Amino acid sequence: MKVSVVIPVFNERNTVEQLVNAVRGADLAEIEIIVVDDASTDGTQQVLKEKISSLVNQIIYQPRNLGKGAAVRAGFAAATGDVILVQDADLEYNPADYPTLLEPIVSGKADAVFGSRFMGGRPHRVLYFWHMVGNRFLTLLSNMFTNLNLTDVETCYKAFRAEVIKKLDLRENRFGFEPEVTAKLAKANCRIYEVGISYNGRTYSEGKKVNWKDGFHAIYAILRYNFFP
Repeated sequence: MKVSVVIPVFNERNTVEQLVNAVRGADLAEIEIIVVDDASTDGTQQVLKEKISSLVNQIIYQPRNLGKGAAVRAGFAAATGDVILVQDADLEYNPADYPTLLEPIVSGKADAVFGSRFMGGRPHRVLYFWHMVGNRFLTLLSNMFTNLNLTDVETCYKAFRAEVIKKLDLRENRFGFEPEVTAKLAKANCRIYEVGISYNGRTYSEGKKVNWKDGFHAIYAILRYNFFP
């Protein structure tokens, strides 16, 4: 089974090379790595051209900064694998978890798998209390409308059967991608599994980008894509 790993990147010059090497070292029989640069301005593009281009299958350069959702969509369109997995470039998520994340799909039980930071016995860096509260609120709100019992709707680690994700009409350009894809998977009656993963969260001084505005937009996305097509 060929796995396409889609890596959206924005201003991650300090982590992207280490991340790509970790993805290349993941325990997968056949892997396709697609990096989508979202118009980085910090020197990331130079790193991609000089150090990364020979290590991955494809690098897509967005014409302007459009957001994570747009970058992920570009990666999905280019992917040729049987399974598509989203991997952020910031080292918060560990590619060593790929076998756990993919097992429900490989065994034929799932159409999509979410890697939860709030279940299982994997190690987690202890960080922001209010981020945890906000995440669990968004997950609860999403679950109320999708009738799912997820524990971590905002997780980066999501894997999909390619034929399933490519059929969804995804529109969100930024972090609203997470609740949108969840709502549309639920509406399509897809089989969704959740597995526990490790998590090495960053502080804002270390480059974390999600903020309170993204939280409010996530609420909008939950309501928008659960009540309307």
